[in-house]
Amino acid sequence: MKILSIETSTMLGGVAIMDDKSGLIAETRLNVKTTHSERLMTAVNNTLIQSELKLEDMDAFAVAIGPGSFTGLRIGLSTVKGLAYATGKPLVTVPTLDAFAWNFPYSIYPVCLMLDARKSEVYTAVYKWEDNHFSTAIECVTIRPEALLEKLQEKVLFAGEGARLYEARIVEMMKGRAAFAMPDKMVPSPANVAMLGLEKAVRGEYTEALKAVPFYVRKSEAEVKWAEKN
Repeated sequence: MKILSIETSTMLGGVAIMDDKSGLIAETRLNVKTTHSERLMTAVNNTLIQSELKLEDMDAFAVAIGPGSFTGLRIGLSTVKGLAYATGKPLVTVPTLDAFAWNFPYSIYPVCLMLDARKSEVYTAVYKWEDNHFSTAIECVTIRPEALLEKLQEKVLFAGEGARLYEARIVEMMKGRAAFAMPDKMVPSPANVAMLGLEKAVRGEYTEALKAVPFYVRKSEAEVKWAEKN
């Protein structure tokens, strides 16, 4: 089974193609901050060219649904829906932080992932590696960094743009109990979205395109303004 994945939750996103037998076939990274749907489709086409495959060769599509950049998530999801409609192939959705955690398999420390949620908050979840898989120690939530750090009493590995943004505060409050991921592991990986997407596809855990929506954790600014007016 072959799957094409799209990850647009953070500034550095991308596209990957993976096979359940041979593993990762190709991966393309791109700056989502300056990306619109046309450029994302160019990345999709380039990844297909690298892999010497056609869109019709895909058995399914996977997309990271958040949390993350509201605009990025919408672009990624609309692109995947378009691919699914065009090919008649199913899609699977993958929570961004679940995929992000797989940057750190076998971690001896709990992994705290932090994405910038603005308004002095972060999207976060904490994972622990147990019995060859990740379990969730703290479920995905939007929270002020200080409130999160007060909950962490052991040494923790931090990753994500939020960890970079609040690094000084983390170091101050954790008092020697903080480790930080290497730069190349600081953002979610399209390949890991493909990996988790493949697992769901093999189990038949597909999502109807019309029911596939971003996982925002909190309402977007547009939704808040609309609610205030109505």
